[in-house]
Amino acid sequence: MEQKTTLVQKLEYVKGILAIAEKYDHAVNVLSYDQETICPPDAMEEQGEVWAFLNNQSYKLIKDQAFIEAAEYLYEHRGELGEFDRVMAEQLHRNYVQTRNITPELQHEFMLTFNRAFVNWSKAREAGEYSLFAPSLKEVADTNRRMIELRGEDAAGKTAYDTLLDDYERGMTSEVLDEAFGACKERLIPLLEKIRRSPRKIRTDFLTRPVEEEQQVKMAKWLLKQMRFNFDRGAFTTSEHPFTANMGRFDTRVTTHYYPDRFLSSMYSIIHEGGHALFDQNQLQANFDHFIIGGKTLGMHESVSRFYENRIGRSEAFAQFVYPKVCECFPEAMEGVSQEDFYLALNAVQPSLIRTEADEFTYTFHIIIRYEIEKALFAGEIKVEDIPALWNRKYQEYLGVCPASDRDGVLQDVHWTSGFGYFPTYAIGNFYNAMYFNRMKQEVAVEESIREGNFEPVNSWMIGHVFAKADRLSPKDWIRDITGREFTPKDFLDYLEEKYSGIYGL
Repeated sequence: MEQKTTLVQKLEYVKGILAIAEKYDHAVNVLSYDQETICPPDAMEEQGEVWAFLNNQSYKLIKDQAFIEAAEYLYEHRGELGEFDRVMAEQLHRNYVQTRNITPELQHEFMLTFNRAFVNWSKAREAGEYSLFAPSLKEVADTNRRMIELRGEDAAGKTAYDTLLDDYERGMTSEVLDEAFGACKERLIPLLEKIRRSPRKIRTDFLTRPVEEEQQVKMAKWLLKQMRFNFDRGAFTTSEHPFTANMGRFDTRVTTHYYPDRFLSSMYSIIHEGGHALFDQNQLQANFDHFIIGGKTLGMHESVSRFYENRIGRSEAFAQFVYPKVCECFPEAMEGVSQEDFYLALNAVQPSLIRTEADEFTYTFHIIIRYEIEKALFAGEIKVEDIPALWNRKYQEYLGVCPASDRDGVLQDVHWTSGFGYFPTYAIGNFYNAMYFNRMKQEVAVEESIREGNFEPVNSWMIGHVFAKADRLSPKDWIRDITGREFTPKDFLDYLEEKYSGIYGL
């Protein structure tokens, strides 16, 4: 009885501290969102310092010895806890192991490093000059290495890069990715060559016709509404790099970017970010009550966003549904364009420089390139200064294109400003959603529902199977729970081969 009383007291204490930390985290998220949307350029560094300060206040709360002792007590007695409290205790323990040698002072130093990197990346991207960012990128890489070294035994037996991969996708290793990406190269490189040689040419001229921003805003709002994005608990605006920010239980925000000569860009970035938002807006209240909302991995999240963007958004059924609205919103751009023209254009394979604008087929190569560069950097095979040249060579090797500037090359992504190991999760997400799509279509009339513009059957299946346990299961257990199978890239590669062989008459 005494032990049970102690357990309840520890549980109440830990949750009380986490509730306070959550308020700081909320403020940090708002500042981060502001910095990437409307913050004036000259104010970004100062605002970043405020962001780092508030982040550090939250960090101090969970580094307090009384909190650590209480949280570790819960972990030691996790077998006596209910499921959600047990998961909370396990997440807190994992975080403790990762950060136990990182003092609040060090953590603040690291956050300032990442913020400086973001500011310098923004300046470098604007100028199109990698040399303005390289020193900060080296600082980020050194910080990642230092954080790993501070783990001591906890990182023993792993390469530095595998430790980073595991931080973003628990249980993932470079050995698994080497095999998966090896399979991608083995099957997709020959197929890309066949597509290039195909006599079937897809019309894409209308995709670069000028479209006013107001027209694109109207289309973006309509798309979010069709997806069942909840505007009472969400908002959207613009940013240089589209993203989704989950502020809290009732506040999920998405952004997009409008280009006057690329209307598909905003359409598909909003579908992608809308997928992230649906994941966030449809979480169980219990996840928030037990502070486990951060349990889902980036691979899980990217699987959902890319599911809506590609498996749904580039399907023939979706093209049929959305075509009349596209013609209504963009009448000049769509003049003389048939529904078949539109569908084929959505799926045209065109090797290009920009990852976020890449077609569904070649996208995987953009991830492989970044993965191979990150892995080489942390293996000591290259230096930060070598990245642009290696980047350009790999783009030429895999896709037959080469950036004319750093802006369209190594500076296009913001992700490296906050560390390494993130990019593979995009491809991992594709592998996941190909697996669960094959399960879904056995139980849901996906094509018929989407052709009618009815997202409810698809969303309901996603909520019940994909979203429900994401915060409570490891990625390996999660994908097995959904599909009854082990992780594999095969479903994704089979899908690409079947779809694009049909489109290009191979």
